[in-house]
Amino acid sequence: MNSVFHALGDATRRQMLRDLASGERTVSELAGPFAMSLAAASKHIRVLEGAGLIRREVRGRTHVCRLDPGPLASVHEWLGFYERFWTSRLDILEQLLRDEDVAKENAERNATRNTDGKTRKSKSKKGVLR
Repeated sequence: MNSVFHALGDATRRQMLRDLASGERTVSELAGPFAMSLAAASKHIRVLEGAGLIRREVRGRTHVCRLDPGPLASVHEWLGFYERFWTSRLDILEQLLRDEDVAKENAERNATRNTDGKTRKSKSKKGVLR
């Protein structure tokens, strides 16, 4: 899995994978959008191959690459654990913040009711002020 993360750590390789998601590409086609030589593109492709993310097939003098999504599925599964972990924590935080907002609103309402400029005193059953 480390090799997959290493391969995905480069923007050029991520773009190459995006391009391959829509179908096979030659090395020249993969290098096309970038200002790089075919040798430089081949180095990126070797990293992707080493991570198992693409397969390269030689057809005559042409090297054709295609996406192999298997390693991405493993990474997706691994990341899913952390997604669930953080979603749960953020849900708890959201609820705490909502509860805090409600408590503040209630305190403000109570303060507004009790600050109309008059001190309220109640009388006991015998008419004596408490």
